[in-house]
Amino acid sequence: MSDDDYVIETTDAGASAVIPMEAGNIKKGGYIMIKGRPCKVLSIAVSKTGKHGHAKCNFTATDIFTGKKLEDMVPGSHGTTVPIVSKADWEIIDIDEDGAVTLMDEGGNQKVDVNLPHIPDGFGEEIRTAWDEGNKTVQVSVQTAVGEEAIVAYKVVQE
Repeated sequence: MSDDDYVIETTDAGASAVIPMEAGNIKKGGYIMIKGRPCKVLSIAVSKTGKHGHAKCNFTATDIFTGKKLEDMVPGSHGTTVPIVSKADWEIIDIDEDGAVTLMDEGGNQKVDVNLPHIPDGFGEEIRTAWDEGNKTVQVSVQTAVGEEAIVAYKVVQE
């Protein structure tokens, strides 16, 4: 076998972006994968065991990146997947005309692959206005799950 036959395309550790969990263990306010999308659980309705012997969990949830409402029904004793969701605070360094945001964390590391959010409507422009072309220090919270990132909150740190 020559070196050309063995090509490594990625350099991640191979860690999964989701973990398995029994549907009955997921709580309101927790996270669940519905139709391949990471969602935050709004409500859970558990039905009684039927003639086939499983209580059903009816999940109503919102997509954490698009805000779209999704529903799923899973037997309570069956497994489903839960996304690993993380949040980190970053300071805005620059905002381009096209909405690309340059961020920096407390350690001085920079992030340039995030755009201003489009959901909810006007949220991106609200952040741009608060930043005031760099005259104010604005800190944003970036939420990450299943390979997607989005700005979900902001606060003006220094006027």
